[in-house]
Amino acid sequence: MAKESQKLVANNKKVFHDYFVEEQLEAGLVLHGTEVKSLRMGKCSIKEAFIQIDQGEMYVYGMHISPYEKGNLFNRDPLRTRKLLLHKAQINKLAGRCREKGYTIMPIQVYFKDGRAKMEIGLCRGKKLYDKRQDIAKRDQRREVEKEFKVKNLQ
Repeated sequence: MAKESQKLVANNKKVFHDYFVEEQLEAGLVLHGTEVKSLRMGKCSIKEAFIQIDQGEMYVYGMHISPYEKGNLFNRDPLRTRKLLLHKAQINKLAGRCREKGYTIMPIQVYFKDGRAKMEIGLCRGKKLYDKRQDIAKRDQRREVEKEFKVKNLQ
């Protein structure tokens, strides 16, 4: 089997800082021509983006795709809502989990997989302030251990 080619376009690292990501899914994106060209050039931001389910379909709001320079009248609104392509069973499962308190669906990254625009989404539960502090403390501790390990290996 051939290896799948992936080209990362946008990444949202803040999701892992602000939320516990419990489940990750891959969803297709419904885009128009100039949006695809702009994505291929890497002009996309999902930092303020969020996902909602409306009438059994999933949409991403706040995803910014810059207008294509040579697109003139074919360019669309950079912040328009875009539909995500998922199976009905997946959407229903996520909708059920989102009705629980504290759960939301967030975009994690946008990439091209075998020439098609995909978005990795995550079912997330919000972190409290003390959870964030614990994560920061663990990360700092891990960095200190790695630094000590490097110093020992150099000597």
